[in-house]
Amino acid sequence: MATPAGIFILGELSGPVADEIQAIAERFDPKLARAHRPHITLAGSSGLGPMAADTSVEEMRKRLEPITSSTAPVELVLGRAERFPATEIVVLPVSPRGPIRELHDRIGASGLHFARPRFAFSPHVTLNLYKTLTREALDSLLAVQIKEPVMLDRIRMYYTSDPNISRLMLDLRLEV
Repeated sequence: MATPAGIFILGELSGPVADEIQAIAERFDPKLARAHRPHITLAGSSGLGPMAADTSVEEMRKRLEPITSSTAPVELVLGRAERFPATEIVVLPVSPRGPIRELHDRIGASGLHFARPRFAFSPHVTLNLYKTLTREALDSLLAVQIKEPVMLDRIRMYYTSDPNISRLMLDLRLEV
């Protein structure tokens, strides 16, 4: 299924744990690792669909800066690697409750226009998206468990017209 043109909002992860996740993605899916640093999609595929493609940077800044300037970085605990339902995609799930849900809901209530989402809000960090894995590689990837929490400390808005091509439009830090 083709991705409609629109603007995705990614919550980028930082710190040593994010670097560890990046190394795992580089090992199992280099194409994914080159496309984006480890992140959680806050709008675009689950919970909120893509933001309208013609939304200006000024409008995004006006609607989202009040949220990011009043939101502390979010510490996330990642679950054991699993397959995303009905796919070959491997992810590290995150509980959809707590500060991540609050951030997601505030973005949804910001007054920006979002398309209908394809899935219910199911925050996760993707480890493998593009590469078909051998059985051994899949087993190895499904054994991944990150024990330390990771920080989500910024949101980035990307214009996307194709799953393989995106353009950064705006970068906002979470900072209380």
